[in-house]
Amino acid sequence: MNNILIQGDNIEAMKWLIDKGYKEKIDLVYIDPPFSTGSVFSIDKSGRVATISRSDDAIIAYNDTLRGEDFISFLRERVILIHELLSKHGSLYLHIDYKIGHYVKVMLDNIFGIENFRNDITRIKCNPKNFERIGYGNIKDMILFYTKGSTPIWNSPKFKACESEIEKLYNKIDKNGRRYTTVPIHAPGETNGDTAKPFKGIYPPKGRHWRCSVDELERMDADGLIEWSANGNPRKINYADEHICKKAQDIWEFKDPTKPIYPTEKNTDMLEFIVNASSNENSIVMDCFCGSGSTLMAAERNGRNWIGIDSSEVAINIVKSRKWTKEISFIQCEGITRLLNRPNKKQTGN
Repeated sequence: MNNILIQGDNIEAMKWLIDKGYKEKIDLVYIDPPFSTGSVFSIDKSGRVATISRSDDAIIAYNDTLRGEDFISFLRERVILIHELLSKHGSLYLHIDYKIGHYVKVMLDNIFGIENFRNDITRIKCNPKNFERIGYGNIKDMILFYTKGSTPIWNSPKFKACESEIEKLYNKIDKNGRRYTTVPIHAPGETNGDTAKPFKGIYPPKGRHWRCSVDELERMDADGLIEWSANGNPRKINYADEHICKKAQDIWEFKDPTKPIYPTEKNTDMLEFIVNASSNENSIVMDCFCGSGSTLMAAERNGRNWIGIDSSEVAINIVKSRKWTKEISFIQCEGITRLLNRPNKKQTGN
């Protein structure tokens, strides 16, 4: 399929997608909607992004002026359509401000079902600031992660451990210079099977059982993967170079770009992380508040198809200017359709 870029109201655009057969065809939706801040975001002719620009030549990128119930109603209408478009294996990541996010979660629980709520992810967005005000400094926002059902696409995302973490977690070094740590070879609970038998004449501690069969423990010991303490306690050896990645937790550090090309532009590495975690190659990824197209670029770089929607002409022009490898079907809500950005066509922009 061609990738699809739609300029116009995202309610009308998503209704059009449903009419065109995309219902339950989209595997991943990431959205970074307005945060109900009451602000106006602009870009001046020098490309400077500002919340309230003092420049006379500033162009308004978008308004974020809906507040309270009006904002929740605005978002609810769109999430209902997103839910229709998501496949049974689909996921939604909704990026939102901590001040309004808890109200948004209640609304999402009603549409997706609280049983399909997966995470409230804390995203560290910037370095600490030293503002003089009552309250603690705000360096985070939140991403609400929901799935359409109980069998979502899930590629078990991991973060690469940094050197300091490896040194802390793997604080032993063997004779070959390899970092390692040791872990118990027993687990809670008693059994009557093979995992309750003696290993090298030793039974599991009271109330516990071996984590694997005695035969497997014998093989590990023969391979030098069991370390025996001075008092004869066996522990399994885990080498750092075989465990350089750690399971992703619900606090992420993906800071905002220091020189954004569009207001509230998000970290591309974060978007690629989400794309790889909750979609597969050739999945359709949608961002119906696509802004400068960072989600769409993350999807394309990782072999996914994409659909982007935005009502801002500034945003649409930035998306068009990016370097795409596949053809894009450009659709305006009035019904004008044309192909642009063919492969090998000379393009400019970021």
